[in-house]
Amino acid sequence: MPDVTARAETGHHAVTAERPGPKAGPGQGRHAGRARRRAGFGTAGPGELVLRYSLLVLVLVLLISPFLWQLSTSLKSLHEDIFTGAPSFLPEQPTLDNYVRVAETIPVWSYALNSLIVAVIVVLGNAAGATLAGYALARLRFRGAKLLLVGFLATLVLPGEVTIISQYITVRGFGLADTLLGVALPGAIGMLNVLLMRTAFQAIPQEMDEAAVIDGATPWQRLIHIGLPNVRGMLSVITIFAFIGAWDDFLWPLIVLNDPENFTLTVGLQYLNGTFTNNPRLPAAGTMISFIPIVILFASLQRFFFRGVEEGAIKG
Repeated sequence: MPDVTARAETGHHAVTAERPGPKAGPGQGRHAGRARRRAGFGTAGPGELVLRYSLLVLVLVLLISPFLWQLSTSLKSLHEDIFTGAPSFLPEQPTLDNYVRVAETIPVWSYALNSLIVAVIVVLGNAAGATLAGYALARLRFRGAKLLLVGFLATLVLPGEVTIISQYITVRGFGLADTLLGVALPGAIGMLNVLLMRTAFQAIPQEMDEAAVIDGATPWQRLIHIGLPNVRGMLSVITIFAFIGAWDDFLWPLIVLNDPENFTLTVGLQYLNGTFTNNPRLPAAGTMISFIPIVILFASLQRFFFRGVEEGAIKG
């Protein structure tokens, strides 16, 4: 009997040890992950923390130093020598005269308006075209979908310089050479943006679409009421990228445009470098002027931008 009792108690303890505990819910898993991350960061030694922050500061300096240097140069007066061996970072007598001279040298506001028109066309084209194409590839079933997806991926392999001649011939064939529409047309739908929107739509649970189909919803209704509310983050991402790409583009507008009245801002800024004089203060001021719209756009959409990057464009 003692042996049987001992074996029974041993078996009871073994079953108790092997019995799985209660399954953690989604909220408990998230809280546990955050606690582990905080615990891991808190247990890092002083040397490791110093290394982490040193790397962060180094990256910040490398990224922001050119911008700060251009800003400093644009605020320096003509009486301050910027060609010395060790020029000062802070302007001795800050002035806005360089910005005034930029407006007097070139029609900067007209060029900025042309760039804005091109950027708006590109943003609207990508927002509408990439959304429709991405939804079709992610949610609709049709013949040749995989082949079409392979074609999109193949276009990403080729650099833009390879197709720029064929793009120019196509634009000229449509009679859009030396026009703002001809500048905006090739970038109106980016293949990378289509793939990003496809990924965002694929992240939506399939059960939501199935329930909508049972209720009799059409593909357009599913796109408007189910798809778009869940991909606003990714839509903001491609909007910002499309605007920056169109606003900062230099090579393609330089090839397409001939009339100075149609020049975009990036092309028009080259006239700030004179033939017989070289004053880096004016190009620096022009660069700051062209940078302002990007800051405004990013400040307006940063909340959706980071949501799209961190959460995959799906609300948590």
